[in-house]
Amino acid sequence: MGLLERTKFLLRRHRIYPKKSLGQNFLVDSSVFQCLAHYCSLNSKDVVLDIGAGLGFLTRFLAGVCDKVLAVESDWRLVKVLREQLKDLSSVKIFLGDVLKVELPHFNKVISIPPYHISSPLLLWLFSKDFDCAVFVFQKEFTHRLIASIGSEDYGWLAVVVYHYVDVEIFDDVPKWMFYPQPEVDSVVVRLKPKKPQPFNLKDSAFFIRLTQSLFTHRNRKVKNAILPFLKGLPDIKVGDAVNKIENFTFYNRRVRELAPEDFGALANALVE
Repeated sequence: MGLLERTKFLLRRHRIYPKKSLGQNFLVDSSVFQCLAHYCSLNSKDVVLDIGAGLGFLTRFLAGVCDKVLAVESDWRLVKVLREQLKDLSSVKIFLGDVLKVELPHFNKVISIPPYHISSPLLLWLFSKDFDCAVFVFQKEFTHRLIASIGSEDYGWLAVVVYHYVDVEIFDDVPKWMFYPQPEVDSVVVRLKPKKPQPFNLKDSAFFIRLTQSLFTHRNRKVKNAILPFLKGLPDIKVGDAVNKIENFTFYNRRVRELAPEDFGALANALVE
């Protein structure tokens, strides 16, 4: 029985109707699994995080290659299936809940086909972890935002933050027909590796991310105007004093979309006491 038939069988058996709001599109082409493991250089010593484990097909494959798999699934109906389907695998530990909130043991690699709607917060969460490599299947349009060049239409806060934390490599296409039910868009395999050392230092990473996100809500404004709403929202900073700290930067009169990632880092560091 192929994965498509197996998927339909399990969904019928457990009376599960995939929810579009949860991004429940199940990969039914097993050839992708080997690619994910290869790009992550998976070996028998690795502890792998599988986010959005679904029906457990990828989880089972990973368990045959690495030491342990931490399988996280937010839908209790699918967790029931996982526990049934993977009960013979002692190396798999299943977690019910939101990966952004669940307390997890240490892992060193991530291989995942996560729901598309959590892609951005998932990356921010991951950047706070100590990991060696992460390989994802992401929506193709989302990957364009990860590697967007300065000033381009896709250039935004995500490209700036990603540039600081990881190197991004894009590999194989994963067309929508490889999923059941089919999503509306195609996907792609992406590998992220932490940058060591990082391209610039930050005094406060969380502040840097907040500042960058705020500025890009006014991407076409000049920095001197775009930054004012952010400064006014900081309870411990006087706007006038803050402006004095940054008004001599060479990019102060440029538009937000024209700033390099290092410029956002310099702004954030100047404003952190």
